[in-house]
Amino acid sequence: MKPVSITGISCVSGLGITPAEHASSMEAGTTGLRPLSDLLGDAMDTDGLQGSWIENREILNSRKWAPASALALYCAKQAIEDAGLSGTDLKQAAVIGGSSRGNAWLHDWPGRRPFKLMAASNSMHGEIASAVSIELGITGPWQVISSGCAASLDAIGMAWMMLQSGIVRHVIVLGVELPLVEGIVRDYQDTGVLSTNGINDPYHPETSGFFPGEAGCALVLTTEDVPTAPKLTGYWCNSDADSPIGMPSDGHGLRECLSKAVHDLSDTIQPEVAAVCPHASGTLLHAMAEKQALLEALEPENDVSLHPLKPFTGHTVGASGALDTGILVHYLRIKQLPPNLKGLTSPPAPFHLPDSTTQASGTILKIAVGMGGHNSVISLTPPQ
Repeated sequence: MKPVSITGISCVSGLGITPAEHASSMEAGTTGLRPLSDLLGDAMDTDGLQGSWIENREILNSRKWAPASALALYCAKQAIEDAGLSGTDLKQAAVIGGSSRGNAWLHDWPGRRPFKLMAASNSMHGEIASAVSIELGITGPWQVISSGCAASLDAIGMAWMMLQSGIVRHVIVLGVELPLVEGIVRDYQDTGVLSTNGINDPYHPETSGFFPGEAGCALVLTTEDVPTAPKLTGYWCNSDADSPIGMPSDGHGLRECLSKAVHDLSDTIQPEVAAVCPHASGTLLHAMAEKQALLEALEPENDVSLHPLKPFTGHTVGASGALDTGILVHYLRIKQLPPNLKGLTSPPAPFHLPDSTTQASGTILKIAVGMGGHNSVISLTPPQ
């Protein structure tokens, strides 16, 4: 397999609008969670639920492009500048986005006065990637993936596959989610997946659901071997074929996906899984299933650190995979792993949750699980 370097990143969420702001907040033990009533007001009874949203709403508003597309464009520009991508390399790059809902909530977006001419485009998932292509003059292929909460991690995986096949040499990956409008929050509330007791601890025995969040992220991937850049070394995915909402209580689909990853990594130069950034959504069913899958698939001889990031960012649904990856890459550039929010419950040994930055070595797995039973895993390594 060709080495794939991650050379540019952008992260926008309730924690800030740059990767450095995210790291600073996390190291201070600060989360992006606030009472959701501060955003939605009297539009609905949020029953004390907290959420995490992007404070600067100007980033999201464009008369031409729908809000998710505007956010994708903002993030793409940041990541491209970070990577130093320009000229022919930029023009011929691929653009692959991931979002669970795209612009489906468009009609509910407060304070926006859209151009009627753009109505059809604004309601399409594909606009997230096409807006970046059009505004930045990128003529490579574009695509948008929508596999629920796994969407943007799958977008990273599809980018990896495209690079491996030689179709392109550079890919701009986007992860975008703006679920915090009344209709979407109500749907999650009716489905019963939002937190009902305020426990922000995904492996706690009484965790009851997730805290919704907004986010945008972009990453630049290339087959050029950049020594100072973290590497994307693999991608695996499968499906449970079990439930449109939950997942098997024993996590067998995720276990099989992780087992395949561990098997394939055994033949690489860094076979040992030293750390995992789990999906850790916050629902009790997922906590039980993911914990069992990790224990059975990894069977590690040495300690493995876990780095669930949703306690800091909230669950940013389709953007969460790319957002978590962007945060990981920010730390991996300096051969570190991010801290955890203090006081989190850990699965049994050999897993542990360090609450300060730690040295990065070996392979790091990032997991995403999409509603509907889709499991995705990527592997990362720090620069040598």
